[in-house]
Amino acid sequence: MKKYYVYIATNKNNTVLYTGMTNDLKRRMKEHKNNNVSSFCSKYNINKLIYFQEFSSPDKAIEVEKKIKGWKREKKEALIDQINPDWDNLLD
Repeated sequence: MKKYYVYIATNKNNTVLYTGMTNDLKRRMKEHKNNNVSSFCSKYNINKLIYFQEFSSPDKAIEVEKKIKGWKREKKEALIDQINPDWDNLLD
């Protein structure tokens, strides 16, 4: 069964939050590290995975991604803090 992920990534100083969706989280974060992503992510060096959620449906993942993208930063921070209070890189 295919898996889909909604994720939040940041830069080393945790100043910028990026929310995305993918079907291959490790590949996507490698793309972030190698700056093979959007100019926004490259500009702010977004390459630290701090939150992710797994789905079996791409439609559900897209729905949740859009919902999170609409949130204010404080609400995103509260979501991250629930599973990763120290904002560690979850791929390390």
